Amino acid sequence: MSRKRRPKKSRSAKSGLVFPVGRVHRKLREGNYADRIGAASPIYLAAVIEYLIAEILNAAGNVAKDNNKARIDPRHIQIAIRTDDELNKFLSDVTISEGGVLPNIPDALFPNVTTDRA
Repeated sequence: MSRKRRPKKSRSAKSGLVFPVGRVHRKLREGNYADRIGAASPIYLAAVIEYLIAEILNAAGNVAKDNNKARIDPRHIQIAIRTDDELNKFLSDVTISEGGVLPNIPDALFPNVTTDRA
């Protein structure tokens, strides 16, 4: 009487996430952040990371679409992060390779334009 085994379901699939819960759990263990790690900790952390990445990619996709591009490049990610106040504060010390800088020309560098030519 052998029982039929159900196919194994990953913790990511069980929790409805795309990010790998097992890998996050392994990295938490290898990082020596604590002596013990609860079962829900990697699920929660994977969900938070997935949410942050989704926010960044959504904003970067909008920037790419505004520039009539079909592919997101590091420049689009940089602009998306730096124009969002919360993401900019959270990732203020992050350098994105090939990201460039935000286009910004201070008003003091513009020549004074007088409108009394009439």
